[in-house]
Amino acid sequence: MSWSALPAAAPPSGPGTLDEAGNRANDAAGWVEDNWSTWLSVGLRILLILVIALVLRHVIRRALTKLIERMNRSVQAVEGTALGGLLVNAERRRQRSEAIGSVLRSVTSFLILGTAALMMLGALNINLAPLLASAGVAGVALGFGARNLVTDFLSGVFMILEDQYGVGDSIDAGVATGEVIEVGLRVTKLRGENGEIWYVRNGEVKRIGNLSQGWATAAVDVMVRPSEDLEKVRAVIKQVAETMAKDDPWAERLWGPIEVLGLDAVLLDSMTVRLSAKTMPGQALSVERELRWRVKRAFDEEGIRIVGGVPLQADEEPVDLSAGVSAPSALSSPTSPQSQAASPLTPQVPPPGSPGQGK
Repeated sequence: MSWSALPAAAPPSGPGTLDEAGNRANDAAGWVEDNWSTWLSVGLRILLILVIALVLRHVIRRALTKLIERMNRSVQAVEGTALGGLLVNAERRRQRSEAIGSVLRSVTSFLILGTAALMMLGALNINLAPLLASAGVAGVALGFGARNLVTDFLSGVFMILEDQYGVGDSIDAGVATGEVIEVGLRVTKLRGENGEIWYVRNGEVKRIGNLSQGWATAAVDVMVRPSEDLEKVRAVIKQVAETMAKDDPWAERLWGPIEVLGLDAVLLDSMTVRLSAKTMPGQALSVERELRWRVKRAFDEEGIRIVGGVPLQADEEPVDLSAGVSAPSALSSPTSPQSQAASPLTPQVPPPGSPGQGK
């Protein structure tokens, strides 16, 4: 049998043939060749957007950090000086600046990166309308579900920006009163008079009474006898005020002269003289205590009586407390003649054998 008698092998057929594979490879290469420029331009655009966003975010955050550090250095430079005593303390300014910087950095990152993400999706020809609609619905749902948290956060942001209070201030927040020891975007911590710590949500604060901003008022009431010479009382108080205004540290704490406002009350047994002075914030209580101390010592030296302070002198006649009590009644004693005369008579029984005795 010769080899020429063998039948010729049929060429392979089907989708896996070499010719079809070659055609598909050519088509793919042609499609890539036709679209590579588009891919390159889109990729470069996305890369450029990402690089610009990251660089812009870094530059802005660095600028904010430098600004916060400069603010803190300016506060530390005046701390401990006479000007620093009139300003808020360094810790308060530091926490306030750090909180503001944190908010600004977060807002900057959110805006820049969010805008860059939307621009990259737009470069890929992705329809952003459904995405934005879904984000809007999710935002509304989150706003309703966490409205208390959002309210606390926004209230904290505006409180810090407006500098309503800070660390070291004594405030009346309505729901709690005390000294501020920490300020946050959501919660403010207060130290109460008895040492307790109050955690107050910023959204619950409807009004703030800051006792440490501007200036404070020291008010002292002095009660003397109504027989005292008012001109002498005024002269002694003025002498005490002038001396106190020259001594340290009261010369710095007093922001105005100590004034005698006059008589606040006149009673049968006392007169009340009111004193007032404008002081450094937070120093009113110490000024009041020192002023009472000095006025008491000056009055003792001048012989001016403070009601309830000094016992009666020898030249003063003691008051007879029994003068207003009526004399006891004579009938109160059973042995007195008046009591015996008023007592009823008892019938007398005759002895046995007397004429009046019956047989």
